[in-house]
Amino acid sequence: MTEVSSLTGRLLVATPALADPNFDRAVVLLLDHDDEGSLGVVLNRPTPVTVGDILAPWAALAGEPGVVFQGGPVSLDAALGVAVIPGDEGPLGWRRVYGAIGLVDLEAPPELLGPALGSLRIFAGYAGWGPGQLEAELGDGAWYVVESEPGDVSSPRPETLWRQVLRRQRGELAMIATYPDDPSLN
Repeated sequence: MTEVSSLTGRLLVATPALADPNFDRAVVLLLDHDDEGSLGVVLNRPTPVTVGDILAPWAALAGEPGVVFQGGPVSLDAALGVAVIPGDEGPLGWRRVYGAIGLVDLEAPPELLGPALGSLRIFAGYAGWGPGQLEAELGDGAWYVVESEPGDVSSPRPETLWRQVLRRQRGELAMIATYPDDPSLN
């Protein structure tokens, strides 16, 4: 099998042409990408469920808006914690994924990580692709691949993240941010 260039830590931004309702205007942070497949979380799908409702010990550490996010259509009954921790060393219970972004062991005591956390988001479920599946979708033009910024994980206005991420790109991608929600109304 040919080696896949890792996209870990990058963002997948859904193109307006992507027809899957699970990913309409989604911004996905790739947490793992190799020749065995890909795994990420959708950063802009807040739910009405508060972190305190399902993971009370972590509620005080969760960033605004303090709700659980739907990380994707796979394993909605499982929770993933993603946190930004500045600096070179992370605390016990945190595994660096890319740059300052890492995964939190939600079984660890929150007080171990609390002082070090820059931000924390809790995701129910994840987005996953089998070997070659994401590459095929990229080839079909379903996703834009762009650099992530640590603030993307903790955006206080996740409902605007799709437009924000596109707007900061150069050239034609910045123009896509103005694409109407329903082009037929144009």
